[in-house]
Amino acid sequence: MKIKVTKDTIIGDIIDADQTTAQYFTEMGMHCLFCPSSRGETLEQACEVHGVDVNEMVNKLNAHTSGSEK
Repeated sequence: MKIKVTKDTIIGDIIDADQTTAQYFTEMGMHCLFCPSSRGETLEQACEVHGVDVNEMVNKLNAHTSGSEK
């Protein structure tokens, strides 16, 4: 299932749509992907907490989910 990720997309929705995106979250230090509090955060909130550029993460996730990773 493809998903169009934005900075306002909920983490749980991203993971539910494509569990292979979990690697991007663990790479940024977000290891509690399946706990209720992290699943309810927006991508922007998670990136802010973990010091990651949200626009870069949006681009990575959309490239991954669309199959156009470089």
